[in-house]
Parts: sequence; structure tokens; C-alpha cells
Amino acid sequence: METKKAFTPDRIGSYFRAEWLSLTFVTLSGLFYNVGLLATPWFEGRLAQCLADILGGNETAGKMAVLVLAYLAVTLAVQGARFIKRFYVRRFANNINRRMKGILYANLVRQSRASLKQEGAGELMTKAISDVDDCVEGMRKFTTEVFDTGVVMVSYAVMLLVYDWRLALLSLLFTPISYVCAAWMKKPVQQAGAAYKKAAGALSAATLDRAGNAVTYRIYGCEEATEARYEQTLGDYERTAVRSNVWQSALPPLYLAASEAGVLFILWFGAKNVLGTGWRAWDIAAFTAFLSCFTKLTVKSSKVAKLFNSVQKAEVSWKRIRPLMKSPEPLEPLHVPAPADVTLEKLSFAYTQEPIFSNLSLTAHPGDIIGVTGPVACGKSTFGRVFLCEAPYGGSARFGGTEFSHLTPRQIAATVGYLGHDPELSSDTVQSNVLCGSNEDALVDLSATALKDEVLSMEDGLDTIIGSSGVRLSGGQAQRLALARTLAHPRPVLVLDDPFSALDRKTGDTVFANLREYAKDKVVFLISHRLYHFPQMRQIIFMEDGRVEVGTHDKLMASIPAYRHLYESQTGGDCHEAQE
Repeated sequence: METKKAFTPDRIGSYFRAEWLSLTFVTLSGLFYNVGLLATPWFEGRLAQCLADILGGNETAGKMAVLVLAYLAVTLAVQGARFIKRFYVRRFANNINRRMKGILYANLVRQSRASLKQEGAGELMTKAISDVDDCVEGMRKFTTEVFDTGVVMVSYAVMLLVYDWRLALLSLLFTPISYVCAAWMKKPVQQAGAAYKKAAGALSAATLDRAGNAVTYRIYGCEEATEARYEQTLGDYERTAVRSNVWQSALPPLYLAASEAGVLFILWFGAKNVLGTGWRAWDIAAFTAFLSCFTKLTVKSSKVAKLFNSVQKAEVSWKRIRPLMKSPEPLEPLHVPAPADVTLEKLSFAYTQEPIFSNLSLTAHPGDIIGVTGPVACGKSTFGRVFLCEAPYGGSARFGGTEFSHLTPRQIAATVGYLGHDPELSSDTVQSNVLCGSNEDALVDLSATALKDEVLSMEDGLDTIIGSSGVRLSGGQAQRLALARTLAHPRPVLVLDDPFSALDRKTGDTVFANLREYAKDKVVFLISHRLYHFPQMRQIIFMEDGRVEVGTHDKLMASIPAYRHLYESQTGGDCHEAQE
């Protein structure tokens, strides 16, 4: 017994198999429609003959009326089948588009932060939207043209052979030339299409940069330099677009001209058939039907150019997105583990041979807040990302008795709550940004970040749309909103990268006090260049020039001059400020 083939996202055939029901309706309605088109040249021939007979006094207008009514009835039935075919072709395309984008999105969200940044926002947008659309359009065109071109061309060819096989072969002699041209032009069309896609991705990235950093460019007087770079990118895009469109738009007229050349034979030898000196004895109806049938066949043949263009674009786009078209790994249930110690032993990290930091050892217990500080670019943020295991680290980092690097990405997500330096907010409501789909009370976490009253005073409260990246919020509000989101999804290990950088001292004190209460059963690594609250922390990690020192606030004040200088420069020299 034959087993059902599994769906494989990186194979085009799987998408056709998945939509077998829609394709069945397309097949049945397409066959009826295209075979029904054969009636058109027959009716045109009969109407022409009937008109000649009426003018000669051999027929009445009544017969013409019957032919016209029959022609209209057949046309309505054929066009009804055409509507059904188009409906299911569109349904087929929409289903595949949704399926492809769903698979691509599912794989994108499973990629590491580093991989996404390396790819670039513009390139990802092009792949997720334009490339998928082009693939689907190529599949839709193929499905449509199988009937609108393939079936009907065969039907017309058979009809021509029935009328006069010698003249049919002679007039169709030029049609294969168009397909030879298609094969010859395949490579330049693909090259032009690939260059266009690359330029489109670069333009998307440049547009996002220009829109997102417009204020910065204006403040520093960089508008002209930025405009020049953008114009260059736009110029490259326009040149590749024109080149690609020239190749694509040149094909249909070329195909049509090559195919229509056969009409010369029809006018010469067809006239001889009507005069009775040719290969077959024709009347006006036969000549008109043959000429009409040939014309319609050549028009359909020229549409191969459109199919060719769409297939070539789809092939280029498919090569670009195929690495992302794989069955997404099923997500494990998100089981948040119980609190446990975090143990670091001789932990190190390096992007190259030169380590960012090394020989870091400490043990943190649930309830501990570990401060992490040091000069600018000393590796603080890099240390925080170590717990996400996006890159290999040296030494050991364990949660309980399990190495972080041995956890699956899903297990890391259930264990580590991470707040990056730059708040990553969606263009949605305040509540959606905090809860991310959960059904908890967002006000609890907004209150913990001293943001509750400000949110409730907004026009729509929790339903206020914050705009792209939180553009409608102040820097401090965006930072606290991102922190509220982190607190709303509790994890036994929290990594907070400079959560107080945009807050005033009073607000920072309030949020830190709430954080201490929140973190009684959690290990918190608080990365900050503000040291106001460091006297209250269990341990402190000081990083400088690849070296690491671990100790209490008092110990580092006594033994590390650089740490003491940082603290005193911020607090005015009071070593016990904010200490309880």
C-alpha cells in the first residue's frame, strides 16, 4: 500500500500536492473552458458564411439570429467555467502564499540574533515579502498557463490539422523559434533578476536606515552625505530594475512576431483552397475559422513569454529563500525550571583569539542581584549575551547542575529572561508589548516599573498604540515598558542590560526597590554604568581590558582604583550611599 508523501517545504512539488483539491477544480473547469474556446472560431466561421449567404439571398436573418443566440449561450457557459477556474487558481495561490510565509517566519524567529543581524533587515524584508510573492506568482502562472496556453494550444493545433494538415504544419513552422529564443535568453534574464533582487534588498535597508535615523542625520548635518548615499543606492536599484524589465518586456513581442509569421502562408495557400486550386476545398467559413484559430493560437503561444518571465523570477526567488524553507522544529513546551544556583567557573569569551573577558568565576544564589560594570566597551553586554548561548564560550556556566550550552534554545528561553540595551518594542498597544499574548494583568508589572500611572493617563490607556519601536514614548518610558515585559514573563535567571540608563535617579530608585522584591527567588545579573545601587548588591563583577574582578562593593572600593573612581564620580564620594 502506497504511503502518503510527507510535506517537504523545500520542494515545490509538495505545495502542489498540498493543494490537490483546488487543483482538481482548476483542472476540471480549465478543461471545460479551454475546450469550449474551440467553439469561438467555429462560430466566427459560420457567422461569416451565413452573412455571405444572406447577402447572396440564400439565407434569412433568422438563421443569423439563431447562430448569434447559440454563440452567446456557449460564450456564457465558457466564461462561467473561466470564472470558476480563476477563483480556484487564486485560492490555490493564496493558500500557498500563506503557507510559505508561515514556514519562512517560523524559521526566522528560530534563528539567532547574530544570524538575523548578519542577514540585514532589508534583505529579510525582501525575502519574506517580495521573494515569496514572486515564487507564488510563478506557481500561479504555471498552473494557469497549463490550461490557458498548453491545453488550448493543443486543441487549436488539432483543429488546424483537421481543416488542412499541410497548411497547419507550414503555418506553425515558426512557432518553435520562439521557444528557442526563450532557451537562449534564460541566463541573462536570471542574472538580471538576481541583480534586481539584491538591489531591492539594499534599497529596503537604506530606506529603513534613512527613516529610522532621520533626526540623527539632521542634528549632525549629515543630510547631504546621507542623501548622496541613498541616491546612489536608489540609482543602482533603478538601473537593475530597468535592465530586468527590458529583458522581460522584450520577450512577448518577440514571441508574437515569430509566431505570426505563419499568417503569410495562410493568406496565400488558404486563398487557393477557397478558389479550389489548393490542397483542400474551402468555403469562406473554413477559411475564416482556420485564420481565427491560428491567430488565437499564436496569441496564446506568445503568452509563453509571460509564463517564462514569471518562472524565471520565481526560480531566482526560490534559490534565495530555499535555505529558510524547511520544516520548523516543533517547539518544546515552555517549562520554567525551579530556582537554582548559577555557577561560573573560569568563564571566558572571545570573538577572535583576543578574549573579551576571561577567568570569571562566581556562584550566585536565588535572590542575589549581581552587578556588572566597567568602562565603555569592556565586554559587559557580551557577558550578558553569554547566557543566551548564541556563540560558544570558554570555561563553564551552569544553572543548577546543567551547563547552559547543553540546554536547547527552548530551554534557554524558559530559563533566562533577557533585556537588551536597546528596548525592542513592537508597533502595538502597551498591553500587547507587556504581555506578548499572555492573559496576565499588565498593570502589575507596569506598577513595578513605575509606569502604571503614566500609562493610565494616556489617551487609550493600556490600548494605546506606541508606534514603531515605541516612537510615541520617551526613552525612559520605552525602557521601563521593556523591563515590564521582562518581569511579566518570570524566569529563574534575569539578565538586564543597563535598564536604568534613561531613568532619573528617583525613578531608578523606585524601580530598583521593586526589582529587589521581585527577584527574591531569582538570580539577576544587572549590567549598568550607573553605580548608585551597587552597594546593595550581593556581588559585583568589574570588567576592564579583558580582566575580571569579582567581589563585594566594599572589597572593590578598597582594591580596584578604577571602580572606586567610577563610583565616586557618580555619588560624590559617599561609599555607603543608598546602602541599607
